[in-house]
Amino acid sequence: MTVALSNLPVLETERLILRAPCASDFPALAPFIMSDRSKYVGGGADKDETHAWRVLAILTGHWPLRGFGTFVLEDRKTGAPIGSAGPWYPAGWPEKELGWTIWTEEAEGKGFAYEAVLELRRHTYEDLGWTTAVSYIDPKNTRSIALAERLGCTLDPDAAGPDPDEPLLVYRHPSPEALA
Repeated sequence: MTVALSNLPVLETERLILRAPCASDFPALAPFIMSDRSKYVGGGADKDETHAWRVLAILTGHWPLRGFGTFVLEDRKTGAPIGSAGPWYPAGWPEKELGWTIWTEEAEGKGFAYEAVLELRRHTYEDLGWTTAVSYIDPKNTRSIALAERLGCTLDPDAAGPDPDEPLLVYRHPSPEALA
């Protein structure tokens, strides 16, 4: 028997369906987590399938624990899962975060993360009632920095990151009022 998360929102954009993670996403997620492309999100070429499975379990488990979580980005045209993005707030995080990853090289650079985060930011502000959001970004992750800036985020040098031993840049998303 396979149990699915039920009653969770499904959001849509022009090219994406944003939905909760499920076990069938593992074949698309695992190669990403086990590659150096995921080095900024806790993966890497030194990781194995066991680690990748734990990542999927963490993404899935956040939903019932917090009432929100990371969505899988499904390409409307192909039905393939191509990444993940969404609200994230694990224990110990100083602020609520909007995060993103694109799992395949083929989907990179096509604006999927931008499209998803615009809708997810709307969702967090309007549906979840957030009044602010940040994105924690490794200083070497130039692609994510560029995306944060394209999204209108600004570097907040006074904001705390989740781990003082791992200095991350804190990019603050525009407030709901600024977007209105």
